[in-house]
Amino acid sequence: MISASLKPAVTRLITPVASAALRAGITPNAVTWVGAFGVVFSALFFYPRAEFITGTAVIMAFALSDLFDGAMARISKKGASKWGSFLDSTIDRVTDSAILLGLAVYLTKNNDALVYVVMVTMVTGILVPYIRAKAESFSIQCSGGIAERTERLIIALFAIGLNGFDVPYVLAFGMWLLAILGVITVIQRMLIVRKALRNV
Repeated sequence: MISASLKPAVTRLITPVASAALRAGITPNAVTWVGAFGVVFSALFFYPRAEFITGTAVIMAFALSDLFDGAMARISKKGASKWGSFLDSTIDRVTDSAILLGLAVYLTKNNDALVYVVMVTMVTGILVPYIRAKAESFSIQCSGGIAERTERLIIALFAIGLNGFDVPYVLAFGMWLLAILGVITVIQRMLIVRKALRNV
């Protein structure tokens, strides 16, 4: 998976910046809130207006906060709390949904049937982490699947951004791909839980 293979390199790259932010008195949770507000506002402001290039660029900038707050929490140890982990996970669901919601508003305004595919993508995007959280309440590790959050977010932003450059069919392809990958991942995680519970 992309997230697993790139994580060590990305961590080395952002660690000095995260350390500098901590020395300046910035907390991991503060970075989480700023990033969340930026992504939600940008998605709901730019995408319904069909400003896909600007919107995607701004969202990508704010989305980097998700990397920094985790690195800051690991370095300081102070933000690596249950509350910090819960907040980060909850904010991820909000920002991911906001991106797709902004796109859905645009598609609805233009009577584009692709909005239904986007809705499937949004639902599966919520189900994937929910299944993992529910599984962990049964002491079952359930982080597998063909596409986790990082992969889905990259596909969504690239498809939307390239659509702003009028690349033919890229938005439809990206959304259908996300919907299919989302459904597959949900099924994969359900099977992981089912197998684990059978062995209990």
